[in-house]
This record gives sequence, C-alpha cells and structure tokens, in this order.
Amino acid sequence: MTAATLTLDTIRRAPKVLLHEHLDGGLRPETVLELAHESGYRALPTTDPEELRSWFVVDAPGSDLVGYLSGFAHTIAVMQTRDQLERVAAESAIDLARDGVIYAEVRFAPEQHLDGGLTLSDVVRAVLDGFALGAKEAANEGHRIVVRTILSAMRQATRSETIAQLAVDFRDEGVCGFDIAGPEDGFPPTRQLRAFHLIQREDFHLTIHAGEAFGLPSIWEAVQFCNAERLGHGVRIVDDIHDVDGQPRLGRLANYVRDRRIPLEVCPTSNVHTGAAASIATHPIDVLKRLRFRVTLNTDNRLMSGITLSGEFKVCAATFGWNLDDMEWLTLNAAKSTFYEFDQRLHMINTIIKPGYAALRELEN
Repeated sequence: MTAATLTLDTIRRAPKVLLHEHLDGGLRPETVLELAHESGYRALPTTDPEELRSWFVVDAPGSDLVGYLSGFAHTIAVMQTRDQLERVAAESAIDLARDGVIYAEVRFAPEQHLDGGLTLSDVVRAVLDGFALGAKEAANEGHRIVVRTILSAMRQATRSETIAQLAVDFRDEGVCGFDIAGPEDGFPPTRQLRAFHLIQREDFHLTIHAGEAFGLPSIWEAVQFCNAERLGHGVRIVDDIHDVDGQPRLGRLANYVRDRRIPLEVCPTSNVHTGAAASIATHPIDVLKRLRFRVTLNTDNRLMSGITLSGEFKVCAATFGWNLDDMEWLTLNAAKSTFYEFDQRLHMINTIIKPGYAALRELEN
C-alpha cells in the first residue's frame, strides 16, 4: 500500500496506540462552552463553537511554547469540579476510541484542578472514573479502548514530590506513570530529582518532557540524571546528528538514546505550533524514523492543534510517503513503549494490532 492509497478511512480503522496526550488539551469546544456557561466562567474569547475551535489552534508564524500554553487557562478553568473532570475524561476516552485508538496514556497535572475545593486525590479519582465511563460507552458503540493516566507535575512549581507520591498511591487504580510538564527553558528536569528518585525507588514508571522547546542539555539531564524511560517529544535529539559527506553521523547522546531504545513521544503538528519545528516537511520525525530511533507518533493536544491521531498519521503519510507498513511499525513502537504490563503489551500486539493490520492489508488486496 502506497502513501497515495493510505486513506483517512483506512487510518481510522487501523488500531492505534497513543502515548502523549494532555487531558486539558483535548476538550471538545462545545464542552468548553457548556461548562463555562454552567460555572459562570466569562473569560472565553467567543461563545461560538467554531470560532472557539479556531481560536484555540495556535499556528501563527512565530508561535512558541509559551503562546501555545496560553489557551490552557481556559480549559483548566472549566475543569475544577468532580463532574467537570469526569465529563472531560469520559469524552476524551470516547473521542479517542472513535478515532481507532485502542490504548492511550493520557496525562494531566492534578495540581491545576484544585480551585473548586477538590483535593488532589479527588481530582485523580474523578478523572479515572471518567475514563472508565468513557471506555464503557465506547465499548457499547463497538470501539474498545484502554485508557490509563500519567500524572504530571508542573516543572515551574514545587509539588513534584507530592504528585509523584500521588501517582504511586493510584498505581493500582489506573495511573501508570509520572511526568513533568510546563515551560522547559529555565526549568531543567534535575530540579525535580527527588521526585524522580521517589518514582524509581517504588519501581514505577516515568517519562519526562524534554527536547521540545529546549535542546540537548534537557534530554541529557532527563536520561542521565533522571533515568527517563521515555522522552516527551525528544525531537531536539536531531541536534546531535550531523551530516558528514552526505551520511548521518550520530553524536554520543544520540547514539545512546538510539542504542538504549529510549522511546521518543513525537508530536509533529504540536511541534510546528510551538515553534520547535518550522513545518511538517522539515520536522525531524522522518529522519529519526529512517535512523531507526524508537519513534512514536502522538497528538499532544488535539484541541490546541486541531488534530486527531488519524489526522496526524495522514499528514505524515502525505508528507513523507509513509504506507501501512510504516504506520504499523510506529504503532508497534508505541505498544512496546507503553507502561502496560509486559504480558498485556504482548496480548495487545498479538491479538489486536498485528491482526488488525493484517486484515487491512487483506481488504486492500
């Protein structure tokens, strides 16, 4: 199957795995408006759903991570009660399942949802309950999905140890890992070492936003000091790959990341919108893929980037000439890189992903 025949319908029907998605970056515009009306929140830029949808997409020239993050003030504002959080989480699970995602690890920062009087534990329980409700409704529609969550601490704040312990406390109820998020420049991951060490002592999982808005030092600290299992974005690893007489030569850090098979949670459209890449065509994902890094394809924030995972695959297929084999390779990379238990990963790969792609090839032949 060539890129030309890799249609959006085929992509949607293909089983997909999502590792990097922010809960507060994936709301439906209609839900934002309804929750704002119900809660009396008056700061939205418009009350028209389509205008609001367009407003959230930060794709103007000169966009950067700080500008990209500004829209979250509105989504977070309508995610402050148990009912709001449960609804947003349920809709997230349903929307992902309808897009053909069979497994997702959706992250959020509990510390940002306390203005309505909830405790950190209340916040996590509401989100987990919402995911369960959404997965059940999706199953009733004929779409099976497993949604687990990663708890993020804000790297510019001081709650990382508390959030790390919270993640550990909920590890048997649907939380699968810990992360730090927020502005990367000026807030290196080593500032949160105590939290990472807590996660490691508990034999738990961690991924770190690194190599998005900042370069190689951020990736190096995340890997060598913090023992990150995965890199959120990680695309600046390309800065350690140099052209020598027409051939790529990897520096020591790039070699280390590739040799260790450290997964890269790559989000191309988001990277363009935050200024981490100039365009999809110049995004390093295809270079990293051809060099056989453990590349995975992700959405980051569906609302802020105006995308779905299927749409992201479609854009990359059209840009880089990917076919169904490439899509399966990326999906298997993601499945192998989940924080799912090993036997469950194997079951997902052998009973859902591989048969799903085999069936699509049969239909195309």
